[in-house]
Amino acid sequence: MPTAQEQHEHAMQLAGDLRILIGKLRRRLREEAHLGDVSMSQASVLSRLERDGPATASSLARAEGMRPQSMAATVLALTEAQLVTGSPDPADGRQTILTLTDSCRAWIAASRAAREDWLARTIETRLTPDEVTELNHAVALLKRLAQ
Repeated sequence: MPTAQEQHEHAMQLAGDLRILIGKLRRRLREEAHLGDVSMSQASVLSRLERDGPATASSLARAEGMRPQSMAATVLALTEAQLVTGSPDPADGRQTILTLTDSCRAWIAASRAAREDWLARTIETRLTPDEVTELNHAVALLKRLAQ
C-alpha cells in the first residue's frame, strides 16, 4: 500500500500532467474556433457577454480583471467589428449596456459547432469504443474536480 507521501507525489505528478494536457487541448480547440482577428481578451469578453448577458464596460473590466482603459479599447474594437452594440443604461444614463449583435451570436454558435465537431470526429477516429467509455468516466471525474 502506498504511503501518504507517495500518494501525494503521485497526485502532484497527475496534477501537472493534467494542467499541461488541458492547456494543449484548449490551444487546439482555439485553433478550431477560427477566431480570425479577434484577440484572446476580446474572445473572453464575448464569451462573458454570451454567458452572463448584457453588461457595462466597467462591470466587464472588473469581471475580466482588466483596467477600465484596457476594457474601453477592447469594447471599441468589438464595436467597430460589429460584434457588440451599446445602448444607454436605463438606470444610469452615463453608462452603456453592451450586448452581442445577432451576427456575433451566429458566429459564436458556428465557432462552437466547429470545435465540437472537431472534438467529436477526433474522439471517433482516435479512440476505441472502450476508450470512449473510459473518457466518459474521466469527464465525470473532471466535472467533480471543477465543482
